[in-house]
Amino acid sequence: QVQLVESGGGLVQPGGSLTLSCAASENIFNFNIMGWYRQAPGKERELVASINVGGTIRYSDSVKGRSLIYRDGAKNTVWLQMSSLSPEDTALYYCNSQILRVNYWGQGTQVTVSS
Repeated sequence: QVQLVESGGGLVQPGGSLTLSCAASENIFNFNIMGWYRQAPGKERELVASINVGGTIRYSDSVKGRSLIYRDGAKNTVWLQMSSLSPEDTALYYCNSQILRVNYWGQGTQVTVSS
């Protein structure tokens, strides 16, 4: 069973930055794609950023230009770096991996942007 463990969330002031990490229980290159999703209260879960096995990266319009997704195969970890945070970025952030269209999810890490 694939396990994904997120960390790095917390309380951040508007305009600040943070980096989330997702540690996988197996070689991340076994996955077709890995990504970060978020879900704000009362809203649907949405894709934030993803990276596929070939290295193709995708960002949502809401974070494009101020976010960076990157990985380290030796550490089986994927990171999401976000800057210029606003209260609209407040959400529970989930790590996701897909193998042959089977989705795996982490428990989530809360990000709260507030002064």
